[in-house]
Amino acid sequence: MLSTLRLSATRTFATNAVVDGFNGAIGNTPLIYLKGLSERTGSHIFGKAEFQNPGGSVKDRAALGLIRDAENKGLIKPGGTVVEGTAGNTGIGLAHVCRAKGYKCVIYMPDTQSQEKIDLLRMLGADVRPVPAVAFENPKNYNHQAREYAEGLPNAIWTNQFDNIANADAHYTSTGPEIWEQTQGQLDGFVCATGTGGTLAGVGKYLKEKSGGKTQIWLADPPGSVLTSYITSGGKLVERSGSSITEGIGQGRITDNLGTFVNELSGAFTVPDEKSIEMVYELLDTEGLYLGASSALNVVAAVELAQRLGKGSRIATILCDGAYRYQSRLFSKKWLVSKGLENAVPEHLKKYSVLE
Repeated sequence: MLSTLRLSATRTFATNAVVDGFNGAIGNTPLIYLKGLSERTGSHIFGKAEFQNPGGSVKDRAALGLIRDAENKGLIKPGGTVVEGTAGNTGIGLAHVCRAKGYKCVIYMPDTQSQEKIDLLRMLGADVRPVPAVAFENPKNYNHQAREYAEGLPNAIWTNQFDNIANADAHYTSTGPEIWEQTQGQLDGFVCATGTGGTLAGVGKYLKEKSGGKTQIWLADPPGSVLTSYITSGGKLVERSGSSITEGIGQGRITDNLGTFVNELSGAFTVPDEKSIEMVYELLDTEGLYLGASSALNVVAAVELAQRLGKGSRIATILCDGAYRYQSRLFSKKWLVSKGLENAVPEHLKKYSVLE
């Protein structure tokens, strides 16, 4: 099967096509066969290489989809301002798309995010406004501040990535079809974590429709998120507690994007930070992939789903972004110790934690 998939990927997703600027380069990312993990589980595990989008993450797709939707609805005109509340990657995608389209970009974000993301946003010309990280119910939440600022400006939009279903639609029309074609419709399961819910809902809806319900769609959660308990309890939303070292994923509520598909999910489970950190290092060592913690969490979840579905199963997940935006944390001995995660890295892989 793998050789067939490789031939198909070479034919359909070749990189010799000319595209129209930054926006034309978004999407059509490779599907990577994770050989070591596949051999270990006796399954076929694939990672959608979203770090190869031109802005470096899966959020490029949502950024372009949100702005195109606003343009199609006449909500923004040339020279306008795009405002968003974001933990990082959506803001980076928006900043890139705004530069390509000539819009101003204002980003509100929690002040807990990595300095690499903040610096990159500013280098891309965005007006970055870090604010204290508070719950969504608090009027000072970064999302509410973004909305209020946009409402006070002429020719401005708040893209509202969490509850604007143009986000999920972007994945329904691009990411889902790509995965289906790249696997030739031979896919038993898809799993990923969710922040806005756009990727999981959009991809999940497409794959479930195309497979006639045969492809199982699972949600993977970091610690501190309420989504696993919501799904496994049949819809009881508990108060959020705890935290995770992963950025941009996990939730304390059901967003409108996730709400379009949450009742169709096959199941959910939580991935401990220790397993995510270990996978960051394992993927670097065995696959040569330098990925962030959310990508590693997704791969841990793909392995678990493969084990649940049995040998020979075919599982896909999302490789959200690279580790470059988090390297001062993930590969820092001091940071790992501060989080109590130094022992999560196997002894033979500690050679990669080269930062003090």
